[in-house]
Amino acid sequence: MAKPTDIRVTEAALSYIPISLRVPLKFGAQTVTRVTCARVRVRVEDRAGRSAEGWGETPLSVAWVWPSTLDWDERERRMRAFTELLSREIVAFGEVGHPMELGDKLQRHRLHDLLAETQPGMPHLAALVCHSLFDLAIYDAFATLLERPVFSTLGAEFLSQDLAHFLDGDAQFSGKTPADFLQPKQTRLPVWHLVGGLDPLEACDLTGGEPDDGYPVLLRDWIRTDGLNCLKIKLRGTDATWDYERLVRVGQISAEEGCEHLTADFNCTVTDPAYVCEILDRLLAEHPEIHRRTLYIEQPFPYDLEANRINVRSVSQRKPLFLDESAHDWRFVRLGRELGWTGVALKTCKTLTGALLSLCWARAHGMQLMVQDLTNPMLAQIPHVLLAAHAGTIMGVESNAMQFYPEASTAEARIHPGIYHRRKGVLDLSTLGPTGFGYRVAEIMRPPSTSHPTGMEG
Repeated sequence: MAKPTDIRVTEAALSYIPISLRVPLKFGAQTVTRVTCARVRVRVEDRAGRSAEGWGETPLSVAWVWPSTLDWDERERRMRAFTELLSREIVAFGEVGHPMELGDKLQRHRLHDLLAETQPGMPHLAALVCHSLFDLAIYDAFATLLERPVFSTLGAEFLSQDLAHFLDGDAQFSGKTPADFLQPKQTRLPVWHLVGGLDPLEACDLTGGEPDDGYPVLLRDWIRTDGLNCLKIKLRGTDATWDYERLVRVGQISAEEGCEHLTADFNCTVTDPAYVCEILDRLLAEHPEIHRRTLYIEQPFPYDLEANRINVRSVSQRKPLFLDESAHDWRFVRLGRELGWTGVALKTCKTLTGALLSLCWARAHGMQLMVQDLTNPMLAQIPHVLLAAHAGTIMGVESNAMQFYPEASTAEARIHPGIYHRRKGVLDLSTLGPTGFGYRVAEIMRPPSTSHPTGMEG
C-alpha cells in the first residue's frame, strides 16, 4: 500500500574529491596511495510535493572492489563513468516509495543490466560501491523531510512492504521490518585500528620515508595516542610464515600495551582452508593468549562464493569466520552460511539497503555482525558509524581514515570531533544532529569562523 511519505528523486548533483594517503595501504597485491571520493547531493519530493535535500559519499576504492591487472586509472575512470550514469539514472528511474524500496528496485531491476550494457567486465561489487552514495543520500533526504533520524524510519509506519517482500517471500520475515532487528543506538563505540601489511610496527621497521606530520607512525604510538583496544591485522594469505610472524609480533606488542582484541584479515587471497587452520593451530599451541584474544577471522577466501564454493567449516570451528567482500547482498550471506561462514561484516559502501537486508537475514539466522571500514573520510564516515551504532556488532566498529588521510576530514572534525578522532579507544557520536544522518552539513560546509573554532577538535 502506498504511503503519503513515499518519495521520488528529482535532482542529483555529483562531485569528486581526490585524496592522497599519508602512508600507503596494501589491498591484496595492490598498494594504494590515493583515492577519489564521490559525493552527491540529491533532492527528493513526497506525494504532497514537499521536498528536502540529502547527502551521500563513498570512496571509489578501486583496489578493494576490482582486483585486476588492468591499469588503475582505467578502472577508476570506468567506475567514475558508471557513477555518473547512476546520477542520471536515479532521477530517470522515476519510482516512488521508501528509500529501501527504491534502492532494492534499482538493484534488482536496473543495476545488473546497466553494468552489462555500459561497463562489461566491471565487478558487481564495484557497481554497488558506485550506487551506494546515491542510496545513502536518498535515506538522508527522506529522513530529513520527515524531521527524523534515518534509523527511525525503518518500520511499518513508513515502509509499504515487509521484509518477506525483499527476502524472496521468506515467511519467516512476514510482518517484520528492519526496525525489528536493530538495536537501540549506541553513542560510544569501541573502535578498531587497521594494522596494514606495510605499516611499521617498531623502530627496526622504519625505512626513513615515513611522514613527519605530527601523527603516529609506529603501532605502539598509535595504541598510546588513541587508547586503542582493538587491532585488525592485514595479512597476505599467500605466505604462511610471514602471516604467522605478523600475527605474533602484533599480538605481543598489543599485549605489552594492554590492547585486548585482535582480528586477522586475509584479504580474499587464500584458496585452501588448511592454510588458515594451520596458522590458528600453531598460534594456539605456541601463543595461546594471542589466540584467545583473536575474536574472529575475516574473509580469507575469494569473494566470488558462487565460483568458489569452499567448505569453510574447518576454519569456523576454530574461530568465528566473517564474510566481507563476499557479502554483496543477503543471498550471498545465505550461501555463505551454507558453506560454513558464521558472521557478516557489513559495509555502507555496498549500499545501506543491502547492509540492512543482510543484517536482518543474518541476525534471524544466528550469525554475528561487524561493521567494517572502507577507510571512510568526511561525510562517508557518519552513516558508517551509525550503522554500527544500531547493528549490535561483536565489538564496535572499524575506523581507519584517521590513520591514512586525517586531514581530509578537518571540516567535519570541527563539528564532530568524537567521530573523526579516536579517544580512549572509542568513537563518540553525541554531536550528530536530530534529522537524516545528522551530518549538520550547513555547519561543515561553512568556512571556519569564530563561531566554529578549530579548538573544538581537541
